Amino acid sequence: MQNDPLQKPPDKKIKIFAVSSFLNDLGSDLISPVWPLFVTSILKAPMGVLGFLDGLGETLVAVSQAGSGFFSDKIKKRKIFIWLGYLFAAFGRLGYAVSTIWQHLIPFKIADRLGKMRDAPRDAMAAETVKREKRGVTFGFLEAMDSLGAVSGVILCILLFQLLGFRKLFLLAAFPSLVSAFLIFFFIKESSNSEIYKGFKFKDINKNLMLFFLAGSIFTLGTFSYSFLLIFAHHFGFKDVFIPILYLIFTSVNSLLAWPFGTAADKFGRKTISIISFILWGLTCLGFIWSQNYLFIIFCFVLYGLHKAAWKPIQKTFVAELAPTKLRATTLGSFQMIIGLCALPSSVLAGLLWDYFGPFAPFYFSLAATTLSLIFLVLVKEN
Repeated sequence: MQNDPLQKPPDKKIKIFAVSSFLNDLGSDLISPVWPLFVTSILKAPMGVLGFLDGLGETLVAVSQAGSGFFSDKIKKRKIFIWLGYLFAAFGRLGYAVSTIWQHLIPFKIADRLGKMRDAPRDAMAAETVKREKRGVTFGFLEAMDSLGAVSGVILCILLFQLLGFRKLFLLAAFPSLVSAFLIFFFIKESSNSEIYKGFKFKDINKNLMLFFLAGSIFTLGTFSYSFLLIFAHHFGFKDVFIPILYLIFTSVNSLLAWPFGTAADKFGRKTISIISFILWGLTCLGFIWSQNYLFIIFCFVLYGLHKAAWKPIQKTFVAELAPTKLRATTLGSFQMIIGLCALPSSVLAGLLWDYFGPFAPFYFSLAATTLSLIFLVLVKEN
Protein backbone atom coordinates (compact mmCIF):
# COMPACT_ATOMS: atom_id res chain seq x y z
CA MET A 1 0.00 0.00 0.00
CA GLN A 2 3.02 2.30 -0.01
CA ASN A 3 2.21 3.56 -3.50
CA ASP A 4 -1.43 4.30 -2.72
CA PRO A 5 -1.78 8.10 -2.97
CA LEU A 6 -4.41 8.04 -0.23
CA GLN A 7 -1.75 6.71 2.15
CA LYS A 8 1.03 9.13 1.24
CA PRO A 9 1.21 12.28 3.41
CA PRO A 10 0.81 15.48 1.38
CA ASP A 11 3.39 18.23 1.08
CA LYS A 12 3.81 20.44 4.19
CA LYS A 13 2.45 23.47 2.35
CA ILE A 14 -0.61 21.47 1.28
CA LYS A 15 -1.16 20.43 4.90
CA ILE A 16 -1.22 24.07 6.03
CA PHE A 17 -3.64 24.92 3.24
CA ALA A 18 -5.77 21.98 4.35
CA VAL A 19 -5.84 22.99 8.03
CA SER A 20 -6.69 26.58 7.09
CA SER A 21 -9.49 25.39 4.82
CA PHE A 22 -10.77 23.07 7.53
CA LEU A 23 -11.00 25.92 10.05
CA ASN A 24 -12.56 28.37 7.63
CA ASP A 25 -15.21 25.88 6.53
CA LEU A 26 -15.91 24.99 10.15
CA GLY A 27 -16.80 28.64 10.73
CA SER A 28 -18.73 28.91 7.48
CA ASP A 29 -20.83 25.86 8.23
CA LEU A 30 -21.69 26.95 11.71
CA ILE A 31 -23.89 29.34 9.72
CA SER A 32 -24.82 27.54 6.50
CA PRO A 33 -27.37 25.02 7.87
CA VAL A 34 -29.48 27.78 9.46
CA TRP A 35 -28.80 30.52 6.89
CA PRO A 36 -31.97 29.86 4.80
CA LEU A 37 -34.11 29.88 7.96
CA PHE A 38 -32.44 33.08 9.22
CA VAL A 39 -33.10 34.88 5.95
CA THR A 40 -36.67 33.67 5.39
CA SER A 41 -37.98 33.20 8.94
CA ILE A 42 -36.12 35.75 11.09
CA LEU A 43 -35.60 38.53 8.52
CA LYS A 44 -38.84 37.64 6.65
CA ALA A 45 -37.36 37.62 3.12
CA PRO A 46 -39.21 35.78 0.28
CA MET A 47 -37.60 32.91 -1.64
CA GLY A 48 -36.68 35.26 -4.48
CA VAL A 49 -34.55 37.30 -2.07
CA LEU A 50 -32.91 34.15 -0.71
CA GLY A 51 -32.07 33.18 -4.29
CA PHE A 52 -30.73 36.69 -4.93
CA LEU A 53 -28.48 36.65 -1.85
CA ASP A 54 -27.13 33.18 -2.61
CA GLY A 55 -26.64 34.02 -6.27
CA LEU A 56 -25.00 37.34 -5.40
CA GLY A 57 -22.64 35.46 -3.12
CA GLU A 58 -21.62 33.04 -5.86
CA THR A 59 -21.15 35.88 -8.34
CA LEU A 60 -18.89 37.75 -5.93
CA VAL A 61 -16.93 34.56 -5.38
CA ALA A 62 -16.37 34.38 -9.09
CA VAL A 63 -15.38 38.01 -9.57
CA SER A 64 -13.03 37.96 -6.58
CA GLN A 65 -11.32 34.79 -7.81
CA ALA A 66 -10.88 36.15 -11.32
CA GLY A 67 -9.39 39.37 -9.99
CA SER A 68 -7.12 37.70 -7.47
CA GLY A 69 -6.02 35.08 -10.02
CA PHE A 70 -5.12 37.74 -12.58
CA PHE A 71 -3.24 39.98 -10.16
CA SER A 72 -1.60 36.99 -8.49
CA ASP A 73 -0.07 36.04 -11.84
CA LYS A 74 0.76 39.64 -12.68
CA ILE A 75 2.55 40.63 -9.45
CA LYS A 76 3.94 37.12 -8.90
CA LYS A 77 2.42 36.89 -5.42
CA ARG A 78 -0.07 34.35 -4.09
CA LYS A 79 0.07 34.55 -0.30
CA ILE A 80 -1.41 38.01 0.31
CA PHE A 81 -4.67 37.11 -1.45
CA ILE A 82 -5.01 33.98 0.66
CA TRP A 83 -4.69 35.43 4.16
CA LEU A 84 -6.65 38.57 3.27
CA GLY A 85 -9.44 36.34 2.00
CA TYR A 86 -9.77 34.69 5.39
CA LEU A 87 -9.96 38.11 7.07
CA PHE A 88 -12.77 39.22 4.73
CA ALA A 89 -14.72 36.06 5.57
CA ALA A 90 -14.43 36.72 9.30
CA PHE A 91 -15.66 40.30 8.87
CA GLY A 92 -18.70 39.19 6.86
CA ARG A 93 -19.81 36.74 9.53
CA LEU A 94 -19.52 39.38 12.24
CA GLY A 95 -21.82 41.53 10.10
CA TYR A 96 -24.48 38.83 9.79
CA ALA A 97 -24.75 38.79 13.57
CA VAL A 98 -25.81 42.45 13.75
CA SER A 99 -28.17 42.50 10.73
CA THR A 100 -31.81 43.24 11.57
CA ILE A 101 -33.36 43.39 8.07
CA TRP A 102 -32.42 41.40 4.97
CA GLN A 103 -31.05 44.48 3.21
CA HIS A 104 -28.35 44.68 5.89
CA LEU A 105 -27.06 41.30 4.74
CA ILE A 106 -25.97 42.57 1.33
CA PRO A 107 -22.70 44.37 2.28
CA PHE A 108 -21.73 41.59 4.67
CA LYS A 109 -22.49 38.93 2.07
CA ILE A 110 -20.23 40.91 -0.26
CA ALA A 111 -17.40 40.92 2.31
CA ASP A 112 -17.87 37.24 3.17
CA ARG A 113 -17.84 36.07 -0.44
CA LEU A 114 -15.04 38.41 -1.51
CA GLY A 115 -13.05 36.34 0.94
CA LYS A 116 -12.99 33.66 -1.75
CA MET A 117 -10.27 35.72 -3.41
CA ARG A 118 -8.02 33.23 -1.65
CA ASP A 119 -9.01 30.23 -3.76
CA ALA A 120 -7.49 30.83 -7.21
CA PRO A 121 -4.04 31.84 -5.87
CA ARG A 122 -4.13 28.97 -3.38
CA ASP A 123 -5.14 26.45 -6.05
CA ALA A 124 -2.43 27.73 -8.38
CA MET A 125 0.15 27.43 -5.62
CA ALA A 126 -1.07 23.92 -4.82
CA ALA A 127 -0.87 22.89 -8.49
CA GLU A 128 2.68 24.25 -8.66
CA THR A 129 3.66 22.37 -5.52
CA VAL A 130 2.82 18.83 -6.72
CA LYS A 131 3.40 16.81 -9.88
CA ARG A 132 0.65 16.27 -12.45
CA GLU A 133 0.00 12.66 -11.45
CA LYS A 134 -0.75 13.78 -7.89
CA ARG A 135 -2.93 16.82 -8.63
CA GLY A 136 -6.23 14.96 -8.56
CA VAL A 137 -5.55 13.47 -5.15
CA THR A 138 -4.15 16.80 -3.90
CA PHE A 139 -7.27 18.73 -4.81
CA GLY A 140 -9.36 15.84 -3.54
CA PHE A 141 -7.51 16.02 -0.21
CA LEU A 142 -8.08 19.78 0.04
CA GLU A 143 -11.76 19.35 -0.77
CA ALA A 144 -12.01 16.55 1.80
CA MET A 145 -10.55 18.83 4.46
CA ASP A 146 -12.91 21.63 3.38
CA SER A 147 -15.81 19.25 3.77
CA LEU A 148 -14.53 17.80 7.05
CA GLY A 149 -14.50 21.34 8.38
CA ALA A 150 -18.04 21.73 7.09
CA VAL A 151 -19.12 18.53 8.83
CA SER A 152 -17.54 19.71 12.09
CA GLY A 153 -19.25 23.09 11.71
CA VAL A 154 -22.64 21.49 11.13
CA ILE A 155 -22.23 19.25 14.19
CA LEU A 156 -21.35 22.28 16.29
CA CYS A 157 -24.32 24.12 14.81
CA ILE A 158 -26.63 21.29 15.85
CA LEU A 159 -25.13 21.21 19.35
CA LEU A 160 -24.97 24.97 19.92
CA PHE A 161 -27.88 26.45 17.97
CA GLN A 162 -30.51 25.98 20.65
CA LEU A 163 -28.11 27.36 23.25
CA LEU A 164 -26.73 30.36 21.34
CA GLY A 165 -29.36 31.26 18.76
CA PHE A 166 -28.62 32.78 15.37
CA ARG A 167 -26.59 35.87 16.27
CA LYS A 168 -24.19 34.47 18.85
CA LEU A 169 -23.60 31.51 16.54
CA PHE A 170 -22.66 33.91 13.73
CA LEU A 171 -20.24 35.75 16.03
CA LEU A 172 -18.57 32.48 16.97
CA ALA A 173 -18.24 31.55 13.28
CA ALA A 174 -15.82 34.42 12.63
CA PHE A 175 -12.99 33.17 14.84
CA PRO A 176 -11.83 30.06 12.90
CA SER A 177 -11.21 32.23 9.81
CA LEU A 178 -9.04 34.57 11.89
CA VAL A 179 -6.92 31.58 12.89
CA SER A 180 -6.67 30.54 9.22
CA ALA A 181 -5.39 34.01 8.29
CA PHE A 182 -2.75 33.69 11.02
CA LEU A 183 -1.57 30.28 9.75
CA ILE A 184 -1.17 31.47 6.16
CA PHE A 185 0.52 34.73 7.13
CA PHE A 186 3.17 33.12 9.33
CA PHE A 187 3.70 29.62 7.90
CA ILE A 188 3.35 29.86 4.10
CA LYS A 189 6.27 31.06 1.99
CA GLU A 190 6.01 32.31 -1.57
CA SER A 191 7.39 30.09 -4.32
CA SER A 192 9.38 31.66 -7.15
CA ASN A 193 8.11 30.75 -10.61
CA SER A 194 9.76 32.20 -13.68
CA GLU A 195 6.78 31.27 -15.86
CA ILE A 196 4.28 33.41 -13.97
CA TYR A 197 2.43 36.11 -15.97
CA LYS A 198 3.76 37.04 -19.39
CA GLY A 199 0.65 38.78 -20.69
CA PHE A 200 -2.75 37.40 -21.63
CA LYS A 201 -3.42 36.34 -25.20
CA PHE A 202 -6.55 34.66 -26.57
CA LYS A 203 -4.40 32.14 -28.41
CA ASP A 204 -3.47 30.74 -24.98
CA ILE A 205 -7.07 29.51 -24.56
CA ASN A 206 -7.30 26.20 -26.38
CA LYS A 207 -10.44 24.54 -27.73
CA ASN A 208 -10.75 22.02 -24.90
CA LEU A 209 -10.51 24.70 -22.25
CA MET A 210 -13.24 26.69 -24.00
CA LEU A 211 -15.47 23.61 -24.22
CA PHE A 212 -14.97 22.91 -20.53
CA PHE A 213 -15.80 26.54 -19.69
CA LEU A 214 -18.99 26.21 -21.78
CA ALA A 215 -20.01 22.93 -20.17
CA GLY A 216 -19.42 24.33 -16.68
CA SER A 217 -21.31 27.54 -17.46
CA ILE A 218 -24.43 25.82 -18.78
CA PHE A 219 -24.36 23.36 -15.92
CA THR A 220 -24.17 26.20 -13.38
CA LEU A 221 -27.02 28.09 -15.06
CA GLY A 222 -29.20 25.08 -14.40
CA THR A 223 -28.16 24.41 -10.83
CA PHE A 224 -28.92 26.38 -7.68
CA SER A 225 -27.71 26.65 -4.11
CA TYR A 226 -28.21 24.02 -1.42
CA SER A 227 -30.66 26.45 0.26
CA PHE A 228 -33.40 25.34 -2.14
CA LEU A 229 -32.91 21.70 -1.20
CA LEU A 230 -33.18 22.52 2.50
CA ILE A 231 -36.27 24.70 2.05
CA PHE A 232 -37.84 21.95 -0.12
CA ALA A 233 -37.28 19.47 2.72
CA HIS A 234 -38.69 21.98 5.22
CA HIS A 235 -41.85 22.41 3.15
CA PHE A 236 -42.10 18.64 2.77
CA GLY A 237 -42.41 18.35 6.54
CA PHE A 238 -38.95 18.15 8.10
CA LYS A 239 -38.84 20.09 11.37
CA ASP A 240 -36.48 23.04 11.88
CA VAL A 241 -34.23 21.04 14.17
CA PHE A 242 -33.70 18.39 11.46
CA ILE A 243 -32.66 20.81 8.69
CA PRO A 244 -29.02 21.07 9.93
CA ILE A 245 -28.90 17.27 10.00
CA LEU A 246 -29.81 17.13 6.30
CA TYR A 247 -27.01 19.60 5.65
CA LEU A 248 -24.71 17.37 7.71
CA ILE A 249 -25.64 14.35 5.58
CA PHE A 250 -24.51 15.79 2.24
CA THR A 251 -21.45 17.53 3.68
CA SER A 252 -20.39 14.28 5.36
CA VAL A 253 -20.71 12.35 2.10
CA ASN A 254 -18.73 15.10 0.35
CA SER A 255 -16.04 14.98 3.03
CA LEU A 256 -15.69 11.20 2.95
CA LEU A 257 -15.59 10.80 -0.83
CA ALA A 258 -13.90 13.93 -2.24
CA TRP A 259 -10.43 12.47 -1.66
CA PRO A 260 -11.30 9.07 -3.20
CA PHE A 261 -12.90 10.83 -6.18
CA GLY A 262 -9.71 12.85 -6.61
CA THR A 263 -7.69 9.63 -6.53
CA ALA A 264 -10.06 8.08 -9.08
CA ALA A 265 -9.58 11.10 -11.35
CA ASP A 266 -5.82 10.49 -11.34
CA LYS A 267 -6.46 6.87 -12.30
CA PHE A 268 -9.46 7.05 -14.66
CA GLY A 269 -9.26 10.61 -15.96
CA ARG A 270 -10.72 14.01 -15.11
CA LYS A 271 -13.39 13.79 -17.79
CA THR A 272 -14.82 10.49 -16.57
CA ILE A 273 -15.31 11.74 -13.03
CA SER A 274 -16.76 15.04 -14.29
CA ILE A 275 -19.36 13.16 -16.33
CA ILE A 276 -20.23 11.05 -13.29
CA SER A 277 -20.70 14.20 -11.21
CA PHE A 278 -23.14 15.68 -13.75
CA ILE A 279 -25.13 12.44 -13.84
CA LEU A 280 -25.28 12.40 -10.03
CA TRP A 281 -26.77 15.90 -10.03
CA GLY A 282 -29.35 14.83 -12.60
CA LEU A 283 -30.32 11.89 -10.38
CA THR A 284 -30.58 14.29 -7.43
CA CYS A 285 -33.07 16.44 -9.35
CA LEU A 286 -35.11 13.40 -10.36
CA GLY A 287 -35.08 12.23 -6.76
CA PHE A 288 -36.59 15.46 -5.46
CA ILE A 289 -39.19 15.44 -8.24
CA TRP A 290 -40.18 11.87 -7.39
CA SER A 291 -39.92 12.32 -3.62
CA GLN A 292 -42.63 10.44 -1.74
CA ASN A 293 -41.33 9.98 1.81
CA TYR A 294 -38.75 11.22 4.26
CA LEU A 295 -36.25 8.41 3.66
CA PHE A 296 -36.23 9.08 -0.07
CA ILE A 297 -35.46 12.77 0.48
CA ILE A 298 -32.61 11.83 2.81
CA PHE A 299 -31.26 9.59 0.04
CA CYS A 300 -31.43 12.57 -2.33
CA PHE A 301 -29.16 14.52 0.01
CA VAL A 302 -26.72 11.59 -0.15
CA LEU A 303 -26.77 11.83 -3.95
CA TYR A 304 -26.16 15.57 -3.71
CA GLY A 305 -23.13 14.93 -1.50
CA LEU A 306 -21.80 12.43 -4.04
CA HIS A 307 -22.20 15.01 -6.80
CA LYS A 308 -20.30 17.66 -4.82
CA ALA A 309 -17.53 15.20 -3.93
CA ALA A 310 -17.03 14.35 -7.60
CA TRP A 311 -17.37 17.83 -9.10
CA LYS A 312 -15.71 20.35 -6.80
CA PRO A 313 -12.13 19.01 -6.69
CA ILE A 314 -12.12 17.69 -10.26
CA GLN A 315 -13.12 20.94 -11.94
CA LYS A 316 -10.11 22.66 -10.37
CA THR A 317 -7.79 19.85 -11.43
CA PHE A 318 -9.20 19.87 -14.96
CA VAL A 319 -8.87 23.63 -15.38
CA ALA A 320 -5.37 23.72 -13.88
CA GLU A 321 -4.19 21.21 -16.48
CA LEU A 322 -6.00 22.66 -19.48
CA ALA A 323 -4.68 26.14 -18.60
CA PRO A 324 -1.39 27.58 -19.93
CA THR A 325 1.22 27.24 -17.19
CA LYS A 326 2.06 30.94 -17.16
CA LEU A 327 -1.64 31.82 -16.75
CA ARG A 328 -2.72 29.11 -14.31
CA ALA A 329 -4.05 31.38 -11.53
CA THR A 330 -5.66 33.70 -14.09
CA THR A 331 -7.41 30.75 -15.76
CA LEU A 332 -8.54 29.20 -12.48
CA GLY A 333 -9.91 32.56 -11.37
CA SER A 334 -11.54 33.20 -14.74
CA PHE A 335 -13.29 29.83 -14.64
CA GLN A 336 -14.65 30.57 -11.18
CA MET A 337 -15.70 34.03 -12.35
CA ILE A 338 -17.69 32.62 -15.27
CA ILE A 339 -19.24 29.98 -13.01
CA GLY A 340 -20.16 32.62 -10.44
CA LEU A 341 -21.63 35.00 -13.01
CA CYS A 342 -23.86 32.15 -14.08
CA ALA A 343 -24.76 31.37 -10.45
CA LEU A 344 -26.54 34.69 -9.83
CA PRO A 345 -29.17 34.32 -12.59
CA SER A 346 -29.34 30.62 -11.78
CA SER A 347 -30.38 31.07 -8.16
CA VAL A 348 -32.59 34.07 -8.93
CA LEU A 349 -34.31 32.11 -11.71
CA ALA A 350 -34.72 29.11 -9.42
CA GLY A 351 -36.34 31.35 -6.82
CA LEU A 352 -38.72 32.87 -9.36
CA LEU A 353 -39.59 29.48 -10.82
CA TRP A 354 -40.32 28.28 -7.29
CA ASP A 355 -42.45 31.32 -6.40
CA TYR A 356 -44.51 31.31 -9.62
CA PHE A 357 -44.63 27.67 -10.76
CA GLY A 358 -44.04 25.66 -7.60
CA PRO A 359 -41.11 23.86 -5.94
CA PHE A 360 -40.62 21.26 -8.71
CA ALA A 361 -40.04 23.80 -11.50
CA PRO A 362 -36.35 24.55 -10.70
CA PHE A 363 -35.55 20.83 -10.82
CA TYR A 364 -37.11 20.35 -14.26
CA PHE A 365 -35.19 23.32 -15.63
CA SER A 366 -31.97 22.00 -14.10
CA LEU A 367 -32.41 18.60 -15.73
CA ALA A 368 -32.62 20.24 -19.17
CA ALA A 369 -29.49 22.36 -18.57
CA THR A 370 -27.56 19.38 -17.18
CA THR A 371 -28.33 17.32 -20.28
CA LEU A 372 -27.05 20.09 -22.57
CA SER A 373 -23.90 20.61 -20.50
CA LEU A 374 -23.12 16.88 -20.67
CA ILE A 375 -23.02 17.08 -24.46
CA PHE A 376 -20.29 19.74 -24.37
CA LEU A 377 -18.39 17.93 -21.61
CA VAL A 378 -18.20 14.78 -23.71
CA LEU A 379 -16.45 16.77 -26.45
CA VAL A 380 -13.63 17.89 -24.11
CA LYS A 381 -10.27 16.13 -24.56
CA GLU A 382 -7.84 15.87 -21.65
CA ASN A 383 -4.24 17.01 -22.04
